[in-house]
Amino acid sequence: MNQEKIGKFIAELRKEKKLTQQDLADKLGVTDRAVSHWENGRRLPDYSLLKDISKELNISINELLSGERLSEKDIEQKADENIIKFSELISFKSMKYGIIGMSIIFIILVLISTYKNISPAPLVSLICAYNSVTFFSRYKLNNEKSSLVSGVMLGITVILNTIAFILK
Repeated sequence: MNQEKIGKFIAELRKEKKLTQQDLADKLGVTDRAVSHWENGRRLPDYSLLKDISKELNISINELLSGERLSEKDIEQKADENIIKFSELISFKSMKYGIIGMSIIFIILVLISTYKNISPAPLVSLICAYNSVTFFSRYKLNNEKSSLVSGVMLGITVILNTIAFILK
């Protein structure tokens, strides 16, 4: 999915309808800044807005995600491509937020363990265990061998870290 192409397409259609960014934003219930981000290719619209954007610009969601008007023969092929790309994008975004969240939790727990003068090993094990379960789940859903390998490696890390903590 090409963010810049989609953004240029949104801008082109908005201008054809003689709408300002603020006009489109008001119709969609977002800020003009959000529309600007889309049009400059910095962000994609939230998936919950795709139907409304398509309606306002008189295009299909498929055309919106393709960043171009589609002929009848291209519609089915592009629909399949767009569904796959969009699901990958959503998966990547949720994974990114999960990593950021786990990093913040990890930093907080390490600071607490330092302040309380306790070993951070159980905390590291907890985070590795969480990530291991996440990778195993991803493997079960997508059957990706890389997720299985990552899950096994994190599982081994949990076991070794727990043993090291017990033996200390």
